[in-house]
Amino acid sequence: MIIGTAGHIDHGKTALVRALTGIDGDRLKEEKARGITIELGFAYLPLPDGPTIGFVDVPGHERFVHTMVAGAAGIDFALLLVAADDGVMPQTREHLAIIDLLGLSRGLVVISKSDLATPDRLAGLRAEIAALLAGTSLEGTDILAVSTRSGEGVAELKERLSDAARDFATVREAERAMGFRLSVDRVFTLSGVGVVVTGTVLSGTVRIGDEVVISPTGLAARVRSLHAQNAQAGEGKAGDRCSLNLAGPDVTKDAIHRGDMVLAPELHAPTSRIEASLRLTGPLKGLKQWFPVRLHHAASDVGARLVLLSDEGGSDVQMVLDRPIAAAAGDRFVIRDSSAQHTLGGGRFLDLRPPERKRRTPERAAVRAALALSDPAAALTALLDVPPYGVDLAAFLRDRALPAAALDALELVRLDRFAFSPKRWEEFLAGMAAVLAGHHEEHPDQQGQGRERLRLSIQPRLPAALFALAVQRAITEGRLAAEGSFLRLPGHKARITEADEQAWKEFAPLLDGAVRFRPPRVRDIAGETAYAETEVRRILKVAGRMGWVDQVAHDHFFLRTTVKEMVTIAAQFDDWFAAAQFRDRLEAGGGEVGRKVAIQILDFFDRHGITVRRGDARRIDPRRLDMFG
Repeated sequence: MIIGTAGHIDHGKTALVRALTGIDGDRLKEEKARGITIELGFAYLPLPDGPTIGFVDVPGHERFVHTMVAGAAGIDFALLLVAADDGVMPQTREHLAIIDLLGLSRGLVVISKSDLATPDRLAGLRAEIAALLAGTSLEGTDILAVSTRSGEGVAELKERLSDAARDFATVREAERAMGFRLSVDRVFTLSGVGVVVTGTVLSGTVRIGDEVVISPTGLAARVRSLHAQNAQAGEGKAGDRCSLNLAGPDVTKDAIHRGDMVLAPELHAPTSRIEASLRLTGPLKGLKQWFPVRLHHAASDVGARLVLLSDEGGSDVQMVLDRPIAAAAGDRFVIRDSSAQHTLGGGRFLDLRPPERKRRTPERAAVRAALALSDPAAALTALLDVPPYGVDLAAFLRDRALPAAALDALELVRLDRFAFSPKRWEEFLAGMAAVLAGHHEEHPDQQGQGRERLRLSIQPRLPAALFALAVQRAITEGRLAAEGSFLRLPGHKARITEADEQAWKEFAPLLDGAVRFRPPRVRDIAGETAYAETEVRRILKVAGRMGWVDQVAHDHFFLRTTVKEMVTIAAQFDDWFAAAQFRDRLEAGGGEVGRKVAIQILDFFDRHGITVRRGDARRIDPRRLDMFG
């Protein structure tokens, strides 16, 4: 368990940590000379029959509140100090506000320097502190009187902290099953060792030899050795204060910065746009769109602008950051004004990948309400019940640093990395069937409906990638059938009138045989039959919808079997090829083709993605070879 001290400057935080652990948290020469804490200080108290307690001693001076936030973001238990002689001071209130904004509900209040106050003074101060705590996350917290000079209350405080640490051990089990994340608050080099980073392990476990990534830069590293709670160890777990000796070809002291996150490689996905729930410390009349703030998250400190997501003064905001950070959904944060003089508020991150546009729609509000649920399973269940109903499961787990097993108990319809609820999946299939049934009734002579037109016809409208996965699943389940680029219901058969079918039987032989690679145009077919040119064109288009022919160029129709044959011929080229080479291959297969017709055919292939063009050269895309059967 990590305990963080908080309180006004010179209220005895460092002295109390020294009395409890025997370690001086002030490690800098300037700190000792001035008698104040400037940087985070660390100390450890091994319990004889339990875990080691880590202490983070934060600065109390108003100029170093940003450092206090960095320390508070990694603590589990708050120790708020109020000096008996001074009482409640400005930084007492601001530190308490930060503790409250970070949601720290475990803690104790210590009236330090109790030997300097009378019993009446202590009683009055207790009442004042209790009133101050009212309505905060520490409301009802016990208040102990302690004097490091006389020793009064030190033993009792140590016992209370020891009991809290033992009780807290079970809380860590779920966090240690998550992905590894360590918030970097110090970077230095040691002679003979190399680059060392220190910080609090926010989640997961890290071991010697593990491959890690420093985010947001993406720098790859390997853990050469580590210390946990100031002792050499083989692994560091959630809640531990750790120092990691990192190695890698690009790992240097200057390449890693305070505020970076060392994490498991699969969690590396920095973001510069975040939606969050925000609670202000008080009324702020000047809060408006694009309001500039300083965002404090873990040990990072970055400029940001607030986008208000409601005209009614709701608590949800989108934050656009000056630079990317590594974060997880559910993480707590604090915002201060752009001059870093005042704490304005704080809250929880909801969505690390919000849209830049349409962020104030009712649909987005429903998504944020679902993501606001603290239990991941409950959040995912709610998310699957709002448009677009399909959730990128891999991203959901990654952005929460969750293991895949965290959602095993949920009944889901999985489409590769996406998921639907069974109810919404059936509704999607029913909606798709209804649209196709209407299309078949209105256009009985057509094979089906084009994929993109069908996607745009169904509500909710799925993203193209998700729709493609849904279609493939529906085909596998036998709920849908595909013919080339068209989709239809399994029982649908395209129908053509007897008169049109009789006409087609006259046209088909004219497009086949030796002339199949250079078939006659519409006007030529009309000249050889008793049909008018407009009627020939109409019937050929009907045949096209039946999948019998394809319109390769204006008034130039090829049999579908011929198109398939030409695709096969083009696929025989191992690399880039020219139109002349393709023409020669076609002519070798039967009859004169000509360069102009060969180019028309290749342009048709280009439009359908069968070939990729670069200048006058083309290459086959093997993924599209089955488009025409």
